[in-house]
Amino acid sequence: MDATITRSSVGGVAQAPPSKSYTHRAILAAGYAGGAIVHDPLKSADTRATMRAVEAFGGDVGEKEEHLAVDGFSGHPGVPTDVIDCANSGTTMRLVSATAALADGITVLTGDRSLRSRPQGPLLDAIEQLEGRAESTRGNGQAPLVIGGPIQGGEVSIPGDVSSQYVSALLMAGAVTEEGIEIDLETELKSAPYVDVTLELLEAFGVRAEPVGTDGENGVRSAGAEGFSVAGGQSYEPAEGEYHVPGDFSSISYLLAAGVLAADEGLTIRGAYPSAQGDAAIVDVVERMGGEVEWDRENGRIEVERSALSGVEVDVGDTPDLLPTIATLGAAADGETRITNCEHVRYKETDRVSAMAKELDALGAVVEEYTDELVVDGAASELSGTAVAGHKDHRIVMALSVAGLVAEGATTVRGAEHVDVSFPGFFEVLYDLGADVVRE
Repeated sequence: MDATITRSSVGGVAQAPPSKSYTHRAILAAGYAGGAIVHDPLKSADTRATMRAVEAFGGDVGEKEEHLAVDGFSGHPGVPTDVIDCANSGTTMRLVSATAALADGITVLTGDRSLRSRPQGPLLDAIEQLEGRAESTRGNGQAPLVIGGPIQGGEVSIPGDVSSQYVSALLMAGAVTEEGIEIDLETELKSAPYVDVTLELLEAFGVRAEPVGTDGENGVRSAGAEGFSVAGGQSYEPAEGEYHVPGDFSSISYLLAAGVLAADEGLTIRGAYPSAQGDAAIVDVVERMGGEVEWDRENGRIEVERSALSGVEVDVGDTPDLLPTIATLGAAADGETRITNCEHVRYKETDRVSAMAKELDALGAVVEEYTDELVVDGAASELSGTAVAGHKDHRIVMALSVAGLVAEGATTVRGAEHVDVSFPGFFEVLYDLGADVVRE
């Protein structure tokens, strides 16, 4: 599907979609439990992959209108009767690889072409350190994966600068092992707020896990951690048997960007309650760029209006999913926007650094790409609509669509259907806010 966005203004009220990160973890945590009700989940292509995985291990996920009714496997996943297809969901593959290591037998995990190109080696190595079986069928650290267990727990050493999801996977599985798991980080942890999301979710399900060797930085518990520890023999038991998923700040970033670029009469975003999500940093980024934005944290409301923006430097080491949004804002700002510490952003659904450099260049932005930086010169950029590729990546599609709101003429984004991964109603929301959007 293609989506064509013609330069237009937006305004009104938009509801933030539920968090994809929390939904994945809540579904799996409910699986580790005897079961739970997961309220306000994001029902998307990615999270349905995690639902299928929970069912493959012996659980059951019933989809209701506003919640999921999960019957869990009580910390004892069964051996799947078939290959688990994680589709395009890297979060699913990494989180459930550790689940598979608990099963008394062999689990095979695969995914689409993009997912089969993403690195899984450090997690495979960690499972082997725990005396489980963990192999890449092609011997390159990429899916398809063969995982065998059961592991009993123990100590592992892994890098922290490839994916924080390795840590999250081990912590979630480690709680139901006999011995627990002690994780030593060989390198600095990237995307630390995502581990905080896991710690917060585990606490809501009655599971205790802790960072080691840090007091946290800037309110991020996992920042600067030397490792993590989770005791074994724990049970997943959410209060009153239910969990409520918060709004998603990764998705809010596109609405916020649309507001600060094109909301002449103002835009209100609902469902923006504080949580451990690092991507809430987008509010600070927009403010630093000169955006008129007010966040009522108590009531979960963000008010934003079109503003004159200036370029800034942003380190996305902990917030990789914000790179496409910030790059788009930089293309419409005055001066230079420098996005640093972003090499790990190349290992997502696509190489998002190169993808944004290429497509913003096609739209008329002046962009320089380096190994670990993306520099956008908004002052020298003149955005003009053209056809751009979405790279089969939901975040690239949404960021380029927002750029289309301020580019002269019409911008056609190819592969627009991939928004289903995290924000299935994205184009309907844009249309309802007044954007000129045509899908075909």
